[in-house]
Amino acid sequence: MQDYQNQRSTVLQILDEHQSMPGSLLPILHAIQDTLGYIPPAAVADIASALHLSKAEVHGVITFYHYFRETPPGKHTIRICRAESCQSMNSKGLEKHAKAKLNIDYHETTADGQFSLEPVYCMGNCACSPSIAIDDEVYGRVTPEKFDQLLACKGAE
Repeated sequence: MQDYQNQRSTVLQILDEHQSMPGSLLPILHAIQDTLGYIPPAAVADIASALHLSKAEVHGVITFYHYFRETPPGKHTIRICRAESCQSMNSKGLEKHAKAKLNIDYHETTADGQFSLEPVYCMGNCACSPSIAIDDEVYGRVTPEKFDQLLACKGAE
């Protein structure tokens, strides 16, 4: 809660800028996450109040969409594509390897705060399946070995 007190002015400013838009909930959630890196659970009450929604309605939208986070992300966010093309090229094996290597599941962050792991359902890189993204950079034809090499490079930064 103490952290949210430092972030609350940002949330209130975003609410002020977006709340009069039709269908403003999703743009507000995106703006908060884009600015803070996640949507603090304590912000739900402010969002609900500003939009005349229940806290359950706001929380339901946040938890429905895999994109939204309720915890701060790691230094690097790794996204593994789970679309059909990537699945046909063994993304499930890559996913299993990544989870074991990082010792986390989707929507979690490593204990050292370096990496968060997120699923994504298409990167538009189907010709180079399986694909992952680390932060904003997309990598194709990722094997477990290539994953480990990419991880080592990012961990050294």
